[in-house]
Amino acid sequence: MTDKTVKVTLIKSVYGQLASIRGSVRGLGLRRIGHSVVVADTPSNRGMMNAASHMLKVEPALGSSVASQKRV
Repeated sequence: MTDKTVKVTLIKSVYGQLASIRGSVRGLGLRRIGHSVVVADTPSNRGMMNAASHMLKVEPALGSSVASQKRV
């Protein structure tokens, strides 16, 4: 398992996008404009980020792990 994480923020609306792009955004756990999540930097997550790259802001997550971000 990788320890690298990235912070992903939705900066544009998913309205009018292809269903596959909307699914990628939803798969990353993003719900609304301005919503940010910390996800593991895996090939599958990278693929979803690349699919919706025109509507996301991706930056390295500083000092946080995916396990500490999960809801109980």
